[in-house]
Amino acid sequence: MTPPRPRVALFVTCLVDLYRPSVGFAALKLLEEAGCEVVVPDTQTCCGQPAYNSGDRATATDLARAVVDAFYPYDYTVAPSGSCAGQIAHHYPALFADDPHYRGKAEALGAKTHELTSFLFDVLGLKSVSARYDGIATYHDSCSGLRELGVKAQPRALLASVDGLAVREMAEPEICCGFGGTFCVKYPDISTRMVGDKAKDVAATGADTLLAGDLGCLLNMAGKLKRDGSSVKVRHVAEVLAGVTGDVAPIGEAR
Repeated sequence: MTPPRPRVALFVTCLVDLYRPSVGFAALKLLEEAGCEVVVPDTQTCCGQPAYNSGDRATATDLARAVVDAFYPYDYTVAPSGSCAGQIAHHYPALFADDPHYRGKAEALGAKTHELTSFLFDVLGLKSVSARYDGIATYHDSCSGLRELGVKAQPRALLASVDGLAVREMAEPEICCGFGGTFCVKYPDISTRMVGDKAKDVAATGADTLLAGDLGCLLNMAGKLKRDGSSVKVRHVAEVLAGVTGDVAPIGEAR
């Protein structure tokens, strides 16, 4: 008897929805090709991280409650973002610590929430993809994915299976790019210095493409590279793994 396909709820994320829908479609393609039944709950909202990081626990809790209601029924929740996945997996239970109705649901949802490449590699056991990308890429480790979810080896392992692609490491791939959600708004001078250092690190690799798993970081780094006149193309890792780079221009570039 064939086992049932896992029912995966795709958490699209606000930035993907507003700025880069191709990342959501790439994630959907990867999950379906890996054998999942994918649902995109139409009642999903922001995960609440901006409010949470700003100390607005009331708004963060209201948003988290809506996410729990929308995503709890599914086998897994997957996001093409370590930042949003980390918020759901690690911070929702604390938000509902004094709520007997939602605490158990939040803990259960957190336990079955994953960043995209980690889910494909660690949970589904996917070791290779059928994609081609001709070029040399370097990979930036986004803070939340790396430090909250342990996402580092998984995207690199999957990228190693992409035909035509070589990955060349930065000297300091784990250093923050300076985005940090509201951090770049609260501390623009520090953020600018940090992304400037990151741009230099990218340039030193000689790579023609910069990849990462969080769109916020990618938008920040793409903006700096563009202002510097760099020719480095910036993409979300899901777009390369899904083989859809021919359908959409690099981040910050016109078609």
